[in-house]
Amino acid sequence: MKRPYIFIPLIFFMIFGFPLISSAQHDYIEISNPYLRKIPIAVPAARISPASAAEYSDKTAEMLSKYLNFTGYFKILDPRTFLMDRSHPPVDLPDINFPAWNNIGTELLVTTYALVQNDLIEAEFRLFDTVKGQLLIGKKYKGWTKDLKKIVLRFCSEIIHHLTGDWGIFESRIAFISSGSGSKELWFCDFDGSNPRQITRSGSITLTPAWSSDGKWIAYTSYEKGRPDLYIRHPGQKRGAVVSKKGINTTPAWVPGKFMLAATLSFSGDQDIYLLSGNGKMMKKLTGKWGIDTSPTWSPDGSEMAFVSDRSGSPQIYIKHIASGKTRRLTFEGRYNTQPAWSPKGDKIAYSSIERGEINIHITDLKTQAPIRLTYSSGKNESPSWSPDGSLIVFSSDREGAGRLYVMTAAGTDQRRLLSLPGEQSSPAWSSRIQEN
Repeated sequence: MKRPYIFIPLIFFMIFGFPLISSAQHDYIEISNPYLRKIPIAVPAARISPASAAEYSDKTAEMLSKYLNFTGYFKILDPRTFLMDRSHPPVDLPDINFPAWNNIGTELLVTTYALVQNDLIEAEFRLFDTVKGQLLIGKKYKGWTKDLKKIVLRFCSEIIHHLTGDWGIFESRIAFISSGSGSKELWFCDFDGSNPRQITRSGSITLTPAWSSDGKWIAYTSYEKGRPDLYIRHPGQKRGAVVSKKGINTTPAWVPGKFMLAATLSFSGDQDIYLLSGNGKMMKKLTGKWGIDTSPTWSPDGSEMAFVSDRSGSPQIYIKHIASGKTRRLTFEGRYNTQPAWSPKGDKIAYSSIERGEINIHITDLKTQAPIRLTYSSGKNESPSWSPDGSLIVFSSDREGAGRLYVMTAAGTDQRRLLSLPGEQSSPAWSSRIQEN
């Protein structure tokens, strides 16, 4: 099954992937299925050459298992059940005894061969359907050994794309607020909570981060100058704008595919939602009812905007069709519904709801209009944000005492803590897929 490769010179910090084989089938995982059956998958130790680089064998398999397990799609099989010689793990079709793998319950198999030379690594990954005895994906990557994690994540993205038709979560980030430094500052972490790093050092209060749809820009509110100003930043290039009108400037939400965002401003004396350019220029007023209108979130195509308003007497979620200007109420159950987040698939809206003294995450299906509760009797659960493929939701909760970030499937299953840092963490915002060289 091996194909000839074309050599491309390595460039510092860059990872190149070359297809060995791949097909466009997406009939393995239906991510919208709330009763998803986890697929048993085996990830044997990698075959490494030369033997002196054996440290990368288990390390590669452990990373693959960890990241695939995080998705909630797979049941990672115990390597102790593998009937194979660890000194010669399977790599390609001639090496694989498919009936033997089937006997221990395997349905998918990931194999790896890597050649390590000094600080460089060439890694070949394959995904097999052991039931059909077929090679599904083959990829070859070249890069630095220190970038092995990036290489593994790139192949994990290929696996999810093949099985679901979506690129998944592995090349995304989560922005959040943490008070561990003594003030509420903006932080970033990778999709799984790893690599947390502090972004702002304002020494004040930072609130409501929001990513642009390409993941390159971040907007948030900060009291750095003693008032709630809206900051629009490109973290990589250290440029941006500040919206500093009288009153509050908060709850930014980027328009999908455009360098524009909605935000709540109160310079007129009333809290309304306005459309701003990415440079902070006011373009249009989007809501005008008396009362508080806040917390916008956009449909994936940008044609509609959900938001929170107390125009009916208590905070509820409404949806406005931008072209026609027509507005309809979405939530009727619960006396206090806030923090809406529109799913990337466009079919659901997640939000926080207060009822009988509890704060929980709900979702409403936009076709059936039926609300579904995802968290139960586990502290205050707030600020839901969807993963870029719509399969997971990150949220904040104080179920263990201090506020922490948690993640769950879109059906509310597999709830677990994302990370633990000093202080409290809140207001998570999940980015889109961010492709880096």
